[in-house]
Amino acid sequence: MSAPSLKPMSVEEYLRTEEASPVKREYVGGFVYPLHGLTRAQAGTTAGHAQICGNILAALHAPARAVGCRVYVADMKLRAEQTNAFYYPDVMAVCPPHLPDVGATVVTAPCLLVEVTSRSTAQNDRLAKYAAYTALPSLQTYLIVEQAERRVYAYHRSGETWKLQELASSGTLDLPCLGHRLSLDDIYADVPV
Repeated sequence: MSAPSLKPMSVEEYLRTEEASPVKREYVGGFVYPLHGLTRAQAGTTAGHAQICGNILAALHAPARAVGCRVYVADMKLRAEQTNAFYYPDVMAVCPPHLPDVGATVVTAPCLLVEVTSRSTAQNDRLAKYAAYTALPSLQTYLIVEQAERRVYAYHRSGETWKLQELASSGTLDLPCLGHRLSLDDIYADVPV
C-alpha cells in the first residue's frame, strides 16, 4: 500500500470521489491509499500477478455458479465495516444471501478472499488485511498467494478461531462456501515459478 493522502476523508467523500479518481484507491481509517501508484501511469501489476488472479477466477467460476455464488476479481470494492476500511481484494467470492445487486459497487459479506502478494503489498496482506478480513463474520477462508514461489497461506475459520494451512509446491485447499477444492496447479498454471 502506498502512502496515504495527507487529508482525512469521510466514507461518504471516498465513495463519492472513488469513481472519478484517476487511480484505484483503498480507504483505511479515514485515509485514502492509491493502490499501485500516484498516477494511472504507475497503476497496474505484473503479468504473473494477473495470470495467478485469472487462474483462480477460471478455477472458481463454474463451481461458484453451480452453488449460486459469484466470484469477483480486483475491481469490486469490499467494505470491512468493523475496521472502517474499503479494499479491492484480488479475488473474492460471495454467496447467498449476501449477493450484491447488479449495480452494486461494494460487497460487505464475502465467504472467500484472496490476495496475491507483491513486494509492496505482502506485509499489508499479512497484517492489516488479515485483521480486517478475519473480522468479517461471513468470511470462511482467506488465501494469501505468493507470486514469486508456489506457496499459499490459507486461513480457515473454525468457530471463532482461525487455523492456518500452508501449502508449498503442491496440494489442494478446501473452499467450504463453494464446495470446491482448489489446487496449487490450478493457481499457478502457466506461471513459471
